[in-house]
Amino acid sequence: MIPFDYRRAGDAETAVAAVAGNPGAAFLGGGTNLVDHMKLGVAEPDLLVDVTRLPFDSVDPLPGGGLRIGAGVRNSDLAADERVRTRYPVLAEALLSGASGQLRNLATTGGNLLQRTRCGYFQDVTTPCNKRRPGEGCSAREGYHRYHAILGASPHCVAVHPSDLAVALTALDAVVRVRGPRDGHGERAIPAAELHRLPGEHPEWDTVLGHGDLITAVDLPPLPMAARSRYRKVRDRASYAFALVSVAAAVELTGDVIGDVRIALGGVAHKPWRATLAEAALRGRPPDRAEFRAAAEAELADAQPLRDNRFKVPMARNTIVSVLAGLTGEEPR
Repeated sequence: MIPFDYRRAGDAETAVAAVAGNPGAAFLGGGTNLVDHMKLGVAEPDLLVDVTRLPFDSVDPLPGGGLRIGAGVRNSDLAADERVRTRYPVLAEALLSGASGQLRNLATTGGNLLQRTRCGYFQDVTTPCNKRRPGEGCSAREGYHRYHAILGASPHCVAVHPSDLAVALTALDAVVRVRGPRDGHGERAIPAAELHRLPGEHPEWDTVLGHGDLITAVDLPPLPMAARSRYRKVRDRASYAFALVSVAAAVELTGDVIGDVRIALGGVAHKPWRATLAEAALRGRPPDRAEFRAAAEAELADAQPLRDNRFKVPMARNTIVSVLAGLTGEEPR
């Protein structure tokens, strides 16, 4: 047993100050990822600051028609929210495809965004891992890497981000609200697409957040096209499995062409991958499979798969095509 202190925060300022003032402290939400890593010896915080009693557990309307999702909203509650189901179905579908019902009842919006990679070498403290201890090496490059990255990886890390929610939020142009030690009584806004980072030379940094930064909410913009959206997750089994490839997409048709489109990919990179090249290739084009395939191939042209995950390239291409075809009426949903 590795001892640690526990403190329940009464307000956001106290929580931020407690973590920022202790390099070994961590926030505790649902604990579905952090507690697992504590049991494995991957994480060894000496202070846990419980933020589950903070007033961040509601979904509220924003001026103009968007929604503000509190960081403490449980995944199951968010997926069941009627406003989310009808106006942002891609988000509800992403949430329901993640983990199990029991975990969704406990996991929070903020914690889901901050979960760490499920790479087996990261979770095994007996093996070298640059994400766990920088400079040790990446065991996955020549080891088991079927689930690992085909886009944006580096020689230092080929792990992928596991969140389904984060992929949907990236496609929706959501904004993450953060309060940290340098923000005083205010908050700053970070686009969801910029919250996570590629590994580069520092794979130990999953996000752009600093120590003591607390996610308080996520804002969904008023995005009419999001009503025509979906999330598809390709995995080894129907439940409790991480994505081999996932696609979040929303489409707006203007007459006989695609007026606008949003696409984000999961299971392919160290962060949710916004498919900007595919989006640019599709705007103003007719909604047919040939166009969808060409756009997907443009996005995946720079893919660098490893020995055992080359199948992800055609899988990603085919999933993009299938999701877009379903959204534009070329096949039943």
